[in-house]
Amino acid sequence: MTDAHDTLLDLLRVEPLEVDLFRGTGQGGETSTRIFGGQVIGQALASAYQTVTDRLCHSLHAYFIRPGDPEIPVIYQVDRARDGGSFTTRRVVAIQHGRQILNMSASFHVDEEGWGHQHPMPDVPGPDGLADRDTLRAAVVDQIPEKHHQEFLRPRPIDIREVAPRDFFAPEPADDVNHLWFRMAAAQGISPALQHCLLAYASDMNLLGSSLRPHGQTWFTGKVMSASLDHAIWFHGPAQFSDWHLYTMDSPWSGGGRGFNRGMIYNRDGTLIASVAQEGLIRPIRPKA
Repeated sequence: MTDAHDTLLDLLRVEPLEVDLFRGTGQGGETSTRIFGGQVIGQALASAYQTVTDRLCHSLHAYFIRPGDPEIPVIYQVDRARDGGSFTTRRVVAIQHGRQILNMSASFHVDEEGWGHQHPMPDVPGPDGLADRDTLRAAVVDQIPEKHHQEFLRPRPIDIREVAPRDFFAPEPADDVNHLWFRMAAAQGISPALQHCLLAYASDMNLLGSSLRPHGQTWFTGKVMSASLDHAIWFHGPAQFSDWHLYTMDSPWSGGGRGFNRGMIYNRDGTLIASVAQEGLIRPIRPKA
């Protein structure tokens, strides 16, 4: 495994400190200036999983309260809200500098039989032959100041291949519906619980950008202040994130400086593995007078 893969798996293995108290590192992940939101969700879920046996998470709901500081660890306090016959509920609070940076509730369900249906996976090109994220970034790195080159090209652990990538710096307005394939080959053989934590981490990637597409914006235009406000995931089944998954996203609405985004994650066989919803801040940056 590469260092980036090792780092991500280590990020999601939180350290027990006391009963229902865990510590996760703030470093690593997708960003260097603040903790990537998916990292905090993944670590919070990993903390909850350490207090649950014999059942997998079926849903979680999280609120981002403050930006995370990548220079110090994150403390996760788990409240064992309920241990029922079929469902287990946990509440997790992530803390830095004595203040909450995230609140999350998660529910776990025993495996049981029931009726089943799902919407079909969209018919889009497969990942083979699509350019990966590293290739796309390398092609445009000369358009940014040299001092940012290392961070822009830093190896990331998740292999992402967008079906229809946009121009980073001069995007045209586009439909809010977008698709990408992602995986981490080094996830082969990890536990079902850690697979869920990894999928939770990855579910925060590119999702908020859906609400910027109709307005011809990306993170790189310098015209938008963005941040995830809340995040919800419904796990419909176990994941094997070493294999390719299709992330289909859309944004039904934006307004008032916020954008609402949805996502559906399918495995390559077309099985719906998870559904995601998120609202984010997309505040226009006004030119200084």
